Amino acid sequence: MSNASTANTEFQLQIEGMSCASCVGRVEKALQKVPGVQAVSVNLATEKATLTTSGAVAAEQLLAAVAAAGYVAALPAVDPQPTSPSAGKVPSWWPVAASALLTLPLILPMLLMLFGGDWQLPGWWQLALATPVQFWLGGRFYRAGWRALKAGAGNMDLLVALGTSAAYGLSLFQLLTQDMHAMAHLYFEASAAVITLVLLGKWLETRAKRQTADAIRALHALQPERATVRRDGVDRELAISALQVDDLVVVRAGERIAVDGVVLEGQSHVDESLLTGESLPLPKQPNDHVTAGAINGEGLLLVSTTAVGAETTLARIIRMVEHAQAAKAPIQRLVDRVSAVFVPVVLLIALLTLLGWGLFSGDWQQALLNAVAVMVIACPCALGLATPTAIMAGTGIAARYGILIKDAEALELAHRISVVAFDKTGTLTVGHPTLVAWQPSSDEQSAADDLLTLAAAVQHNSEHPLARAVIAAAAQKNLHYPAASNVQTVAGRGIQARVGDQACYLGSSRWMRELGVDTSALETRAAALEGAGRTVSWLAGELDGQRTVRGLLAFGDALKPSAKAAIEQLQRQAIRVVMLSGDNWGSVGAVGKQLGIAEIHAAILPADKARVIADLKKNGAVVAMVGDGINDAPALAAADVGIAMSTGTDVALQAAGITLMRGDPALVADAIAISRRTYRKIRQNLFWAFIFNVVGIPLAALGYLNPVLAGAAMAFSSLSVVSNALLLRRWRPASGAAATTGKTVTVSAMESAHAH
Repeated sequence: MSNASTANTEFQLQIEGMSCASCVGRVEKALQKVPGVQAVSVNLATEKATLTTSGAVAAEQLLAAVAAAGYVAALPAVDPQPTSPSAGKVPSWWPVAASALLTLPLILPMLLMLFGGDWQLPGWWQLALATPVQFWLGGRFYRAGWRALKAGAGNMDLLVALGTSAAYGLSLFQLLTQDMHAMAHLYFEASAAVITLVLLGKWLETRAKRQTADAIRALHALQPERATVRRDGVDRELAISALQVDDLVVVRAGERIAVDGVVLEGQSHVDESLLTGESLPLPKQPNDHVTAGAINGEGLLLVSTTAVGAETTLARIIRMVEHAQAAKAPIQRLVDRVSAVFVPVVLLIALLTLLGWGLFSGDWQQALLNAVAVMVIACPCALGLATPTAIMAGTGIAARYGILIKDAEALELAHRISVVAFDKTGTLTVGHPTLVAWQPSSDEQSAADDLLTLAAAVQHNSEHPLARAVIAAAAQKNLHYPAASNVQTVAGRGIQARVGDQACYLGSSRWMRELGVDTSALETRAAALEGAGRTVSWLAGELDGQRTVRGLLAFGDALKPSAKAAIEQLQRQAIRVVMLSGDNWGSVGAVGKQLGIAEIHAAILPADKARVIADLKKNGAVVAMVGDGINDAPALAAADVGIAMSTGTDVALQAAGITLMRGDPALVADAIAISRRTYRKIRQNLFWAFIFNVVGIPLAALGYLNPVLAGAAMAFSSLSVVSNALLLRRWRPASGAAATTGKTVTVSAMESAHAH
């Protein structure tokens, strides 16, 4: 990032020093006060702040705002790929080990008491062991707590610092004022044990959080660092950063493809499981597309580069997963509100505990210990980690199986989906229709070829699947057609052009009626074809202001192999399934009958699809729309959750909250399943995070927990939340999709390629 961000820019800052949900709220408030900052979302699990700005915002302002709040901010590294630790680096566990070694002699007498032993370490020895734990190894709590205090707020570090300092200070006072011949009641083991347990908990928590980001690291690892480029007939190895669009990249057998591109020479099988979840390698030959990160099988490929670096499909996937993991689910707002007042409330409870015990029992030592226990057990760490760790784990495992979740809101909404609306062409069907019949209005011998020639001329430059089917049929019959002019696409209706001296209109029955074209001579034939599940288009010509029908064309499109099983799986989950299509009623009805979909809406325009979605959302239904085309974009945007096939258009992908990297409708049920599983983990985590405090704080205040047990419980609460989220990594899709990362899948896929 430059020194100033441009308008409406989204970027990230790395935040250091956050320890709990209270820290998250404080950093967000500090950044929101900076002029020009529109929105801020801080994620405790990833330790990143995602900002949206309107207007120029200097990076120095943002860094200074975070520093004023008591934390350290930095701009993200240019290369986000994880680096391996250097050999000479001190291991991260050393503070835990050092603290444990110093604390063990202090708690040893407590352990011996369980077996009838009666031994006490001399008080000055206890002071010597506890002091480095308190102020050296536990110094991080003082520094972070002091920064929070200066910012006028509190956090977990402040609670730990105050609690352990109280226990340490009481022990030191007792030691200095004791009778030389008596053994004072010392609590150095409590302060040292709490710091050791908190350090252990934070270390284990950091390790566990790192595992939730495994999906991102695995995706980064799929990006090759170098590629062989052929320039001026010479092959040379270059860094990926030096590659350009239209470069010729040589990909040898067993290598990862470094760029998105089109195969110019060679034949091979390519493992694209990282993108699609498809376990079997796909055959590749000239004119086929390949994707960065995929593994070339047995052949040598020469690839013309179409996208490099940040523009490759793999890079876009990484950005999408990172965006989802950095975002907050709506349920997190409740946690943020609780965390904003949590630490002050805990300090008030600790003060009341101290005064209550001291005034009513007269035992101020016990009162202080109980107050310390309250401060130690009341850690908002688990609250801050409950939602983001589950989202990171859920979106990460979903990405491994070809389900890309754009944001946390889509993930949270998807678990409540009660209605799924499918587009037909390209979603439930293969999307590669063929021209199965054409019927001219004239009985002349050459009329059939004339009709096909005219239709091919009108659609020569169109990328529509039906147009490609017409062009293919004309090529198969070796028909030559003239060039068309004034070509115009009419949304939701068809295409018009001028061929020779006549204007031509090719499109739906509705459009023919709007144009005033009489199609009655072919209506019986059209009805028969539509009844057989064919899609019918009409061709009309206009000469001297008179529009007449020239004939009809009928297209067939096979169902995707998994379509029926996908619909049945959704219906078993009590999800209502609807089909929307611009095709005619006969074609859509035939597909609906084959798939067991009773509710269909046919012959509708793109705007009508959005209207149908709005109607479905009435009475509180949560609606998902599944599509792949430009005409599906309004419906995808109108739905609560838009689900786009990656085989579709960029417009559809932009409008959707979830992208399926394989054009398999079975992944729809899988996307809902992982959403439900993730949301269940979020609720479980929040329950445990709240229950630890709801139960633990009163127990500590009533004197049933000493500071050591409170410290252990606090560390366990954070660890349990993160560990519970990690259980999501065991999820497997019902559709049987292969994981997109991991050595096992790659090996089996390559073996399959060689078998072919």
